[in-house]
Amino acid sequence: MSRPLRFGVTLPQIKRSWEEARTAALDLDARGYDSLWVCDHLYGVPRADIPILEAWTQLTAVAALTQRAKVGTLVTPPFFRNPAVLAQQIATIDQIAPGRVIAGLGAGWYEAEFRGHGCAFPSTRERLRALEESVEIMRRMWTEEKASYQGQYFRVDEVTCAPKPEVRPEILIGGSGEKVLMGIAARLADTWNNQAPFQGQLPAKVAALHQRCEEVGRDPASIEISQQCTVIIDETEEKARGHLAKASKIYGGHMGNTIEQDGIWGGSERVIDCIARQHEQGVSLFVMEFFGRNPQVPAEIFAEAVMPAFAS
Repeated sequence: MSRPLRFGVTLPQIKRSWEEARTAALDLDARGYDSLWVCDHLYGVPRADIPILEAWTQLTAVAALTQRAKVGTLVTPPFFRNPAVLAQQIATIDQIAPGRVIAGLGAGWYEAEFRGHGCAFPSTRERLRALEESVEIMRRMWTEEKASYQGQYFRVDEVTCAPKPEVRPEILIGGSGEKVLMGIAARLADTWNNQAPFQGQLPAKVAALHQRCEEVGRDPASIEISQQCTVIIDETEEKARGHLAKASKIYGGHMGNTIEQDGIWGGSERVIDCIARQHEQGVSLFVMEFFGRNPQVPAEIFAEAVMPAFAS
């Protein structure tokens, strides 16, 4: 049996003010969205001079303001922060919003922001190893009285994390790698996230994830699949189609350059069909970026016309 659908939304963050982010978070929380997300970049992609709100600082404030939505990053890489310190930070946010923090983790890819901030940026293989070590440390700190771990990149020695979360925070691992990254997700994650540029390859990616699960002796049904995506929704399909060219130009390859073919767009009926199709392919969590200067407008249409179609 497929999992019930969850709908998450990315918050204003790049070239946006805290007041815009705050307003959107309160509105989205009140409308019943399941989760609120930010990207963990130190530069506003794709340029160093684009302003961006720091991810975990923003999420801490959002956690304190909201009542029900979970909060998470898509995704936090190793080498930005010591994983033991990050585990303590997330445990503290869990005190603010119990059971509502999602640790979204990945390998990172934007070399300029690592180099510019003095952070190590080794090869992809090494970053993936560091990601695995980070997840191991965080899981142990949240569940063991005193955690020890000796890795190639990170170590902890009988470290305590107090107060601990009553329930271990949900761990999401995002990325497209079908061997090493999905192997890490199969062993250690609650959720695997498919990046937006690979939305059209979803069936093949899901098959690869299931294979990694079987290799480590895990029931593939026990790991949730999420899809990062742009959502273009308007009152009619014709109006939504009018936004496609602009959206593709703005997002480019970062959020997928085949939105018309593979993405979620249209009037409410077409959007429902797009979501139902990807749900059948295994997705149960959508991490959506609504297209438009004011995301609350499409978010309102989606909440009123689309979400009721998938209410359990």
